[in-house]
Amino acid sequence: MDRTELRALQAPLRERYTQDPDSAHTPIAAEGDWRDDGITATVDTWSGPTRAGLHSATGGDGADACSGDMLMEALLGCAGVTLRSVATAMNLEIRSARLRARSSFDARGTLGMDSSVPVGVGPIEVVAEVDCDADDAKLERLAASTERYCVVGQSLRETPRFTVRRAGTTD
Repeated sequence: MDRTELRALQAPLRERYTQDPDSAHTPIAAEGDWRDDGITATVDTWSGPTRAGLHSATGGDGADACSGDMLMEALLGCAGVTLRSVATAMNLEIRSARLRARSSFDARGTLGMDSSVPVGVGPIEVVAEVDCDADDAKLERLAASTERYCVVGQSLRETPRFTVRRAGTTD
């Protein structure tokens, strides 16, 4: 897809969102349950169920997906699509790209061993190695725009709200 095709694809959406800003509010969701034994949660994904379990650093045996890795995967998917979209909008020809997201977490925090140790990953680095003819200024603009427009990346700035309630009740 080139810049013209991308703009043509997005033009009716931009028009609709300009005319009716509320129509731009797009729900997203994930669902899962405890259908499997052990300390696991099975998440229904577009490609089928994925069973998440304890990371080996917190008692897992490595047989289940690590939700921290799944977070990095979601971030990388969003960043990769955003980068490609921004590059297309900038009319940059990127012949190939290698993407990676990396972080770490201190297991003492999630194990409740030391209340001064934060729970969570961070800092996160997303790196895109691209084969293209763009100069450094364009690559910096590409990186800044990707960071700005990556929904998952921007979502990591705000802590999600957690609610636990009895089955059969609503908000």
